[in-house]
Amino acid sequence: MFTPQPIGFVSSPYKNTKEIPKGFGAKHEAEGLLKILPELEAGLADIEGFSHLFVIWEFDRSEGFELLGTPPIDDRPHGVFATRSPRRPNPIGLTVVQLLRREGPLLHVRGLDMLDGTPILDIKPYLSSIPTESLRRGWLAEAEARKKP
Repeated sequence: MFTPQPIGFVSSPYKNTKEIPKGFGAKHEAEGLLKILPELEAGLADIEGFSHLFVIWEFDRSEGFELLGTPPIDDRPHGVFATRSPRRPNPIGLTVVQLLRREGPLLHVRGLDMLDGTPILDIKPYLSSIPTESLRRGWLAEAEARKKP
């Protein structure tokens, strides 16, 4: 095992979890910064060529975990590994953001769903060879269908 060390921190408009959009149709359009530590800036070379990034981060304010939970967008419990719950055995988050521009160690992004000050563990370019029509949405598609009039 390794001991994760932050490579930087998120600058986000969200100060508490209640402010982050959740539920059906939630749009993550908040803009902010990924502030990479100055000593790691060289690792951002050529990142400007990518439109979207995977951001791996820590749920640093979450305590404990639950293997089953009822998400805010459904009235049925689901396994933690089938949700985006912050209450996980390893408090790791994953978000796809749009890269707007880079200024040195600062990445201006859109699509944040993290709290201000969240530690960033890693960044990877968004790459996918899976065609959209092959993707399945599991219980979420079923829950959405139940909510439609």
